[in-house]
Amino acid sequence: MTVVETTYREAMRAALRDAMTRDERVFLMGEDVGRYGGCFAVSMGLLEEFGPERIRDTPLSESAFVGAGIGAAIGGMRPVVEVMTVNFSLLALDQILNNAATLLHMSGGQVAVPLVIRMTTGAGRQLAAQHSHSLEAFYAHIPGLRVLAPATLEDARGMLWPALLDPDPVILFEHGSLYAVSGPLEDAAPEVDITSAAIRRAGVDVTVVAWGGCLGKALAAAETLAAEGISAEVVDLRVLRPLDSATVLASVRRTHRAVVVDEGWRSGSLSAEVAARIAEEVFYDLDAPVERVCSAEVPVPYAKHLEDAALPQAETVAAACRRAVGAGG
Repeated sequence: MTVVETTYREAMRAALRDAMTRDERVFLMGEDVGRYGGCFAVSMGLLEEFGPERIRDTPLSESAFVGAGIGAAIGGMRPVVEVMTVNFSLLALDQILNNAATLLHMSGGQVAVPLVIRMTTGAGRQLAAQHSHSLEAFYAHIPGLRVLAPATLEDARGMLWPALLDPDPVILFEHGSLYAVSGPLEDAAPEVDITSAAIRRAGVDVTVVAWGGCLGKALAAAETLAAEGISAEVVDLRVLRPLDSATVLASVRRTHRAVVVDEGWRSGSLSAEVAARIAEEVFYDLDAPVERVCSAEVPVPYAKHLEDAALPQAETVAAACRRAVGAGG
């Protein structure tokens, strides 16, 4: 087994190549995924490798091509549908919510929809509001879906294949700021568990729950806090539906404090769901109120200084941890 330096983008591409090699029923479709190589270059070169029957460009019609993916999945194929950004996915929300998520249940288990929808999410790249929002909570709200947020190279490489084996439709959120992140990765990375959260850093003083583009900021905050004598445990939620509460609650029972980091808006957010579960299940283990670090409740600004100010940052995560442990901040 060889370890190679790779990027998150290349890891996703390797996952697609691997899935298409394993199963001839797997194909990719979406806007500009063919000759252009994908808006974020994830599918670069796959058209030449697998041909136009399996790398299919679609019109600018999210509802139409997501619906076509649902039909193909019902017909026995294993489609991977790429939606350019989560903002545009709202144009296909009817297909996702009223068809993909419901058909297995409404048919009494007779009509499975083994569809994977990949979409870019998140801010930090000065693409302004209509290309930058984090709407993971919208999809994590919907029963019938599995919602994943790979934040590491290993998860980017390893989550796609098990997602394609799932009889339920799976939403795969790829944070746009991660595509250029690089690091070492085994060329034949193992498949990844798509049912559980993961502890990315052990600690004893406070639990920091994060996912997607916020995981790196949480880890950076933990590093800063370590130099101050505060030991933060970082939990990568990574499976946003169904939530792995057990891993989060076990961590909070150990540390007695919790900070939830969410690039979504605070009101009605996924962070609210995590905080509520902590309050319901381990309230008497807490030594401090649960802290939440979320985006400002505004459309994501274009100007860099305003965008930075609107988003959770490592500094604001560290400050919340200090408040939780009673060290100021």
